[in-house]
Amino acid sequence: MKPSFAHRPPFRLRFSRKFWAVATAFAGSLGFLLFQGGKLALMLFAMMTILSVYLLLGQWSGIKRTQGVRTLSSGDYGSLLPAGSSLGVTIQLQIPGIWPIPYLFIKDCLVHKSGRELTFEATVVPDWRRRAEWEYRTPAMRRGRYTFGQTECVTEDVFGLFEHKGGLELPQSIAVLPQTVPIREWQQYNQMMKGTSHHSSTTRAVRETTQINGVREYIYGDRLSRIHWNATAKTGTWKSKEFERESLPKSYLILDRAGQAYGDPDQFELAVSVAASLFQYGSERGLALGLVSMGADDVHLEPKTGQALYQAAQQHFIDVEADGVHDIRHVLKTKVHQLVPGSFVTLISPMSGEPMLQVLAWLKQQQMNPCHLWIGGARGQEVWVKDLHARGVPCYAVRQLSELPGLLGGRKG
Repeated sequence: MKPSFAHRPPFRLRFSRKFWAVATAFAGSLGFLLFQGGKLALMLFAMMTILSVYLLLGQWSGIKRTQGVRTLSSGDYGSLLPAGSSLGVTIQLQIPGIWPIPYLFIKDCLVHKSGRELTFEATVVPDWRRRAEWEYRTPAMRRGRYTFGQTECVTEDVFGLFEHKGGLELPQSIAVLPQTVPIREWQQYNQMMKGTSHHSSTTRAVRETTQINGVREYIYGDRLSRIHWNATAKTGTWKSKEFERESLPKSYLILDRAGQAYGDPDQFELAVSVAASLFQYGSERGLALGLVSMGADDVHLEPKTGQALYQAAQQHFIDVEADGVHDIRHVLKTKVHQLVPGSFVTLISPMSGEPMLQVLAWLKQQQMNPCHLWIGGARGQEVWVKDLHARGVPCYAVRQLSELPGLLGGRKG
């Protein structure tokens, strides 16, 4: 196989019309001086010479060697922002050189993982040290990962004839979590746990064994017998003993990612927010929640307690999309061998009607305890919820995220 060589065309200088206009004016003034002479011709030629030198030296204004720093201000959120929040951005620029710059046009770009772009533009005037600072805030941001593109800097001469461009790379990325809502109580979950574990504990305080499982931070109200004195002495901060919890039925959240199931992107965002809120509820109460999410990627998180699982679920919820090609029934049949009989299975899906009835009946045949969180359903809401309740399946119709705490707490639905 013969190697291929790229043919490079001969280099040619190309000048704009404005350049030729200035060059023509300079040549005309020179010709006027040579052929006409006199004080007027000399003064005109001197003015054109000064103007031409100024415009020529503008090429070395230093704009192409601009240096800068971008600082992000996310308040109390740190590196992870909740959906709907805005981000404060400060860009500080330093332009090398001594040539005067009347103003600076700055353009910054924030790119979402899906390809959506947010563009921010402003005009600033550098100080006498050729420094400039620009502050702006982004609009309310949607869930996902964002990266900053190239920051463009543009300036012109005082006459606005020639434009000089420069750019600098300030690579930074941010992640936006799905919107969540605090849940005080999940009544149906508590009742299910009471019935299967045969004791009166609730999910707020699952009964613990006497087997020490590790050390955790001291929580105000811990008894004196619970303090881990050795760990407290070594670290200098109060530490408490962490005990293993009684074995309870496993709980899974099944997130429906079938693209054809959702009518619009906001409906899927609601489903993700519901799942994230339930995981937040489980993390705050030390519950072991698992996750099954099957689409372009296959995510299966076994029910465990601790921050490691919660962080893994959070990272998944940042990137998850409605990119599944199979319906929720196919997903469950694929994963059923990994689900333990007796598990509490919560389906987060906009599906209803006969297809969902078949899925719920099939789960009961597999000795599971199903629950349906119906996302965005409005038509026939009461009929569908009552139908499932009559079949012994708890169902909650979630049209807005703010309704979720009341529905799970038993005040609605």
